[in-house]
Amino acid sequence: MPRGRVLIVDDQPEVRQSLALILRRAGYEVVDGEDGETGIQAIRSGDNPLMVDVIICDVLMPRINGMEAVKYFRSQFPSVPVIVLTGHPEVERAAWFYELGVSDYLLKPISPDVLLGVVDNAVENHELFKDQFVV
Repeated sequence: MPRGRVLIVDDQPEVRQSLALILRRAGYEVVDGEDGETGIQAIRSGDNPLMVDVIICDVLMPRINGMEAVKYFRSQFPSVPVIVLTGHPEVERAAWFYELGVSDYLLKPISPDVLLGVVDNAVENHELFKDQFVV
């Protein structure tokens, strides 16, 4: 049984592949999108949204950028932790993301240990949050 399902949204194929490899080796199921638009499509498949435990999203992407995508994810799936992973950090942008409720704002490149620690923590917090609403 997988440890959880992670949606990776990044326009760089090598970043998506690298993150997915690390996460799959650790036992996670991975779904990905090449930009905000395909990431949103992946999670919003028809009337039955794809259930994910964590979303990892880049910032600078074509079509729908990370700011728009994260805003959508936070509004439609508020219990799902969102981790922003960017190669272009800005203090103002980081503050905006934290105000929106992202769980972490991380910089590329990221070490496998840091990635797994952050994802493990986010999945654990997501499970705790879900348990509060079980009737």
